[in-house]
Amino acid sequence: MELFLLWVQLGVAATLILFAASYMASSADVIAERTGLGHTFVGVVLLATATSLPELGTSISSIRFVEQPDLAFGAAFGSNIFNLMIIGLLDLWWRNGPILNQVDKNTAILAKLGILIIVFSIACLFVHQTFSIDDYIFVSPMSLVLLLIFFLSIYVVYKYDAGESEEENTDAISTSLGKAFLNYGISATVVVAAAVWLAFVGDALADDLGWERSFVGTQFLAFSTSLPELAASFAALRINAPQLAISNVLGSNLFNMGFILFMDDLIYTDGSIWAVVESIHILTAVFAIIMTCVVLVGITSRGRVRPTKLLTIESVLLLLMYIVTSVAIFNFA
Repeated sequence: MELFLLWVQLGVAATLILFAASYMASSADVIAERTGLGHTFVGVVLLATATSLPELGTSISSIRFVEQPDLAFGAAFGSNIFNLMIIGLLDLWWRNGPILNQVDKNTAILAKLGILIIVFSIACLFVHQTFSIDDYIFVSPMSLVLLLIFFLSIYVVYKYDAGESEEENTDAISTSLGKAFLNYGISATVVVAAAVWLAFVGDALADDLGWERSFVGTQFLAFSTSLPELAASFAALRINAPQLAISNVLGSNLFNMGFILFMDDLIYTDGSIWAVVESIHILTAVFAIIMTCVVLVGITSRGRVRPTKLLTIESVLLLLMYIVTSVAIFNFA
């Protein structure tokens, strides 16, 4: 009965995140319209940041309250591969040819920046778990570099998006900026509170099922906390905005690696967190790099068609690699 209640709690918390994320996404769009920010920039910064709040909340609570840093890292790295799998699902749902044909080629810079920041996160894990350099530091210098890469990436995205014309959203313009900020704040509070709840549920599930916390973080927490990205991306397709959908997903991965992992190291007070987490996260990161390369090739290759009515090469590869990664993490964690 106790195990059943844990699954119920997981479902309720995930549902709260799903519904609150839709309000966060719409509020972020209103803020963008009222302040004059571009929609691509919104997808990468405002929308991706909003939909990534569950990962941030889960990471903080996993470290400070549950005292399980592997849950935090599993949620961050696992969210990357789940987000990339979302692109495969979007491709299956999109009926106007391969979805990556529909986005601006400049979106490739997001994929390249994502590969760069994931590669550097692997370097962080390798260096700290190979050399004893964490005894006298509070925050790893490599974590600071990760944060710097994240902010430089935001600047690069802004420069690439500068000067692009945007169509006005009359519904957004009709909503006041104050109301948008209020809705955003309430929705964000619900999302973060549900994410804290998820961390406790994930830890309890790990104990009851006998699973390693790195697997629970990579799978269950990553799935639940990535529901906002899933909801926001499909909502973007429903309004015929594939650029916003893909930018949201790739931007969320930048946030996961650059900002959330830095915050994890900052919050962890017993040295550097990189030295105490399991090395299995490197495997997850490698698969995320490969999956991002698939997306990058899809963005830069034009003139492609669907080999079948339902499938594209990208969707098959992304979904297959997500399954392979899940099995590998379960077996080796």
